[in-house]
Amino acid sequence: MVANGISNGDGKSVPREIETRLFINNEFVKAQKEGTFEVINPATEEITAHVQEATNADVELAVAAAEAAFPAWSELGGFQRAAYFYKLADLFEQHNDQLALLEAVSMGRPVSTYTEGLASARFLRYMAGKATDIQGESSLQTAGFVNITLRQPYGVCAAITPWNAPVTMMTFKMGPAVIAGNTLIAKSSEKAPLTSLLIAKLVKEAGFPPGVINILNGHGALCGAALSAHPRIRKISFTGSVRAGKAILEAAAKSNLKKVTLELGGKSPLIIFEDADVVSAAEAAAKSILLNSGQACIASSRVYVHESIADTIGKELVRVLKSQGSNPQEGNDPLLPTTRRGPQATEGQFTSILGYFSEAKEAGYEILCGGKQEGRKGFFIEPTVIFKADEQSRVMKEEVFGPVICLSVFTDEKEVLKRANDSEYGLYASVYTHDIKRALRVAKTFEAGNVGVNVTSPMMTHDMPFGGWKQSGIGQELGVYSVREWTELKTIYMAL
Repeated sequence: MVANGISNGDGKSVPREIETRLFINNEFVKAQKEGTFEVINPATEEITAHVQEATNADVELAVAAAEAAFPAWSELGGFQRAAYFYKLADLFEQHNDQLALLEAVSMGRPVSTYTEGLASARFLRYMAGKATDIQGESSLQTAGFVNITLRQPYGVCAAITPWNAPVTMMTFKMGPAVIAGNTLIAKSSEKAPLTSLLIAKLVKEAGFPPGVINILNGHGALCGAALSAHPRIRKISFTGSVRAGKAILEAAAKSNLKKVTLELGGKSPLIIFEDADVVSAAEAAAKSILLNSGQACIASSRVYVHESIADTIGKELVRVLKSQGSNPQEGNDPLLPTTRRGPQATEGQFTSILGYFSEAKEAGYEILCGGKQEGRKGFFIEPTVIFKADEQSRVMKEEVFGPVICLSVFTDEKEVLKRANDSEYGLYASVYTHDIKRALRVAKTFEAGNVGVNVTSPMMTHDMPFGGWKQSGIGQELGVYSVREWTELKTIYMAL
């Protein structure tokens, strides 16, 4: 463990020490090869901690622990498994401030806006209620037979979570996987592993049996690759980039053909028609791109506005971005209660966004606001609106993953839908209009797994499925669908 004197200055309970080891079989242990990697505070560019690096040997230990725990855990009744979830949910709520602090010093999320611990607690309670909904079906349609289906857990499963929402994504995978009766090995992102280790502490405090939940820190090329190719892991879920998702799918196919669920990138379109509530639409677009400093796969990064309201929307969008995205004069430290928007989580992400700005300026695109670094220290990017970028440009095609909106103009419904759907991604899409027929027509035409009508991301609910079309993913998270994703289906034929 790394001693650390971090304090958020408001007297709330915060960790005096940061856990940096691996969590295997309900114990915190050092990595077999005793390697570490640095976690950098993106607001200060200083080292927050040196974290243990998991490799193949540690994956083997975790798999063995999960295998040993699976028989007893899978045989528990649903209500028995749910009892652990209720305890864990209470602990998440009690430790929201500590989770906020750890995310602030590892990936720059401001403590002033942090509610992931509270939201994750609600999701855990929802998942606990799904324990008794893991059911099959029956049929009497074959003479002389009663036929039934069963839904049963896979066994040892794995999850790989991203850095942009470590607590939420860990919970979205851990909850349905474990309530369905599986045992789990989860790998956190090497860019933001600290909250996952606090979750491990809470898992142990909630009384989960050893081996049911194991949490490893490490890079994708080592730990992630070992999980993807492991022959005794039956199912893996991943959230991250398309490139990494394809590598995991390939490794799964070449090993034991394990089931794979992928939640990948997005380049989400938002269409605003001339009859829309201009203020509400602009505010929604701004809040969507400001969420987590634009580091969200569901962010509405392509905004198409009807030509008759283009000037109005542009001015309103800039106004909201400047008013809601600004940080105080005294600084933008994510630990301060006045800070609204954090930095980009890594120097690589920060540099990549500046590269998009350079290309936009070279192409002669009008930049309505932003377009450069904010401040002299830390990886901060100004909230930015790029006007009328070419549809085939990188900034319009690729996931920028920053507070950057590409604002475009349209005149015709069919034409704008064609532009909106011209993407390899299909995660989230939105439309603002008071015409219910047009709203339904557009929603049906969108090539996306999630559609907002007079609302945009981050709108989602725990009881409805969340997943992407095209290269945005495979499978579903949230709702009862997520539990089904973590079960195998078996048909039994019984002759009378």
